[in-house]
Amino acid sequence: MSGLAKYLLENGCEVSGSDICDSKYVDKLRKLGAVVHIGHDAKNVPNDAIVVASTAIRDDNPEIIRAKELGLNIYHRSDILAEISRWGKFFLGFSGTHGKTTTSGLCSYVLEKAGYKPSFVVGGIIPELGVNAQCVDGKYFAAELDESDGTIVKYAPNICVVNNLEPDHLDFYKDGLKSILETFEKFVSNMDDDSILLVNNDCKASASIKSHKAMTFGLETEADYMAKNIVFDSEYTTFEVFFKGEFLTELKIILRGRHNVYNALSVLASLHQAGVDIESVKEHFSTFAGMGRRFQKVGEFNGITLYDDYAHHPTEIKATLSSTAGMKDKHVIAVFQPHRYTRLKNLWNEFLSAFTGVDKIIVTDVYAASEDPIEGINSENFVSQLAKKSDIPCEYLSGNMNDVAKKLLSELKSGDVVIGLGAGTITNLGKELLALKDEVLDVVS
Repeated sequence: MSGLAKYLLENGCEVSGSDICDSKYVDKLRKLGAVVHIGHDAKNVPNDAIVVASTAIRDDNPEIIRAKELGLNIYHRSDILAEISRWGKFFLGFSGTHGKTTTSGLCSYVLEKAGYKPSFVVGGIIPELGVNAQCVDGKYFAAELDESDGTIVKYAPNICVVNNLEPDHLDFYKDGLKSILETFEKFVSNMDDDSILLVNNDCKASASIKSHKAMTFGLETEADYMAKNIVFDSEYTTFEVFFKGEFLTELKIILRGRHNVYNALSVLASLHQAGVDIESVKEHFSTFAGMGRRFQKVGEFNGITLYDDYAHHPTEIKATLSSTAGMKDKHVIAVFQPHRYTRLKNLWNEFLSAFTGVDKIIVTDVYAASEDPIEGINSENFVSQLAKKSDIPCEYLSGNMNDVAKKLLSELKSGDVVIGLGAGTITNLGKELLALKDEVLDVVS
């Protein structure tokens, strides 16, 4: 929502809105001229507004109720993003269950660094650029296309990457993967005949999407774009890219993990198909340090290193924890905050098998994200079953993130690596630990 607001402000629109608390996103929007209220209240709604809401906003929200009383037009955030995408630019879309924030951010970053002046709206802050959206005069528009609520069918990109597809958001997709594939088939059918779909050929589900528009990328199964001769070292990952069997270029990335080879390969393929000069952008792949909250180092003290990661699906957790493979001399602690009761319920067994390669697992209370609790689906029960299934020590820590940080800090020692995992308030864990560390030092001194 903040990315859309920023884009509209830069396009000359008047924007107001509300949030439940102040944040860096709110501060940036205010500096651009937005009026942002803290707290949802009917009086926040102007009499002549066009109202935009996300799926997380319920019908009993006082501002939605007031908007209906005033007879105002109410749009979903996807309606506005779809409208923006039709403003005459070449539209690069990035979709799939995992990786769409990284790929849309990487695409935007390399285009910006190469001087193409792209416009974009992505799902996280691009650290090197410090923004999650911009509206400028270049040819290209890049965006992350969310499939979680089915609204992806509203878009018609010129080129779209489908990173992978697997069961998620099962509160919406009642028939699981079958429903997801049906939605993507409808989405693809809405794309223009001259558009291009780039699908991960190593993912059985995404590869099953049938379309004359489809081209493929992959590391294993034969594909139009392939990454070969992959070398993982301590500083960089390098690999060669082949297009239709012919050497195209070599790429170097700083991102860790096999999943990021897929991400970089798909972005390069999309730019190649868009007609971008590959030589002009390839050097910038090696300076992209990742999106905010994607294995992001957030602090270090007394030999303890803190990371923050958005992973909230079992596959994402496995991919993130695989990035710790080079930390052989460290004691790695994964702190997981389950995101939504429905996701924890529907993927319970998959979550139980997601935590490998770490020395300890800590699970905090579920982040509800506007959902009501489900009987028996809670972190205490999850840890009880996890302890029976895993040889890795695990522990349940209750309370808010400050409470969790206080309990955790007392057992940390030099050489520990703490990785916060989840899409909710777990992102504050590093900040809370750093603040508490300073308080402890002040008391000691």
